[in-house]
Amino acid sequence: MATLYVTEQGSILRKTGDRIIVEKDDQVLLEVPCHKVDTVLIFGAVQVTIQALSELLEHEIELALFTRHGRLKGQLTPIKSKNIVLRVAQFERVREGTFALQTARELVRAKIGNAIAVLRRFAYNHPERKAALDAEVARLQTHLTSLDKAPDLAALNGLEGIAGRAYFAGFAQMILADLPFPGRRRRPAPDPINALLSFGYTLIGNELHSLLDGMGFDPYLGFLHQIDYGRPSLALDLLEEFRHPLVDRLTLTLINKRILQEADFTLDATSGSLYLKPDAMKVYFRHFERWLLEERVDASDGQKVGFRRAFQLQANRLAEAIRNGAVYQPFCYGDRD
Repeated sequence: MATLYVTEQGSILRKTGDRIIVEKDDQVLLEVPCHKVDTVLIFGAVQVTIQALSELLEHEIELALFTRHGRLKGQLTPIKSKNIVLRVAQFERVREGTFALQTARELVRAKIGNAIAVLRRFAYNHPERKAALDAEVARLQTHLTSLDKAPDLAALNGLEGIAGRAYFAGFAQMILADLPFPGRRRRPAPDPINALLSFGYTLIGNELHSLLDGMGFDPYLGFLHQIDYGRPSLALDLLEEFRHPLVDRLTLTLINKRILQEADFTLDATSGSLYLKPDAMKVYFRHFERWLLEERVDASDGQKVGFRRAFQLQANRLAEAIRNGAVYQPFCYGDRD
């Protein structure tokens, strides 16, 4: 099953039989059977016919609408799961202070541990950067050992923030391209690197949101991320495990290998953010999908799996932990010893 990215401005998404077609100026740009697609992502000024929407829902295909520059606006989700038992259990576990705090603690532990693994792997391959990276790894290890002493969620959030600053100081040392990086900046994203990070996090967050919703979770009720109107807190919880090993490493690959360069971005005057130009966005999607599908990471049974499969495995682990009241085991990237 594949994700269909529709970025051609002025195009129309239609259906014919059980196939999806993308047309522009009476020319067919793409035609694909519905059974080969599980998600459609629409960017910018793309029309979708009512018949196409009905076909997507009939085949349980998720549709997400983004602005032309990649900001998620909303989703059309088919009715997939009737797993009310899991949802009730999720609400009960969130109310249990001990379980909720332990789950949040394990998520932060995985995030910091994965950050360490990313820095160490880069240092191994680039010994000229090792001293600077080792210094940030040492700081992260100190924060990692402090996690079990955090008495509440506020303390955990504080440690996560401090560790994040140490990690991104190390991240700056992994940038080999001649591009500015003033540290992590979200809104607006003033430089190409922050723009890529934000875009990747948005795409992964959307995918995790759809996955959790389809399994019967409430994506808006998390353990680490607290309730906030309209915020998919549980999807953001799982996203923490994958930010550094997936999105950050992909970003470094694209910029360090000069696959994407400063000329591939445009400034939105209203928001003050940089965004990928249309052709560059297509390049990004090709590499993004390959990273999701290629067997790059270890599953719990020692087998190599792609990140998309790892999303599913982690969601299953979380469901099992919620049902049984067990300690959640987050995704761990690489060797941390």
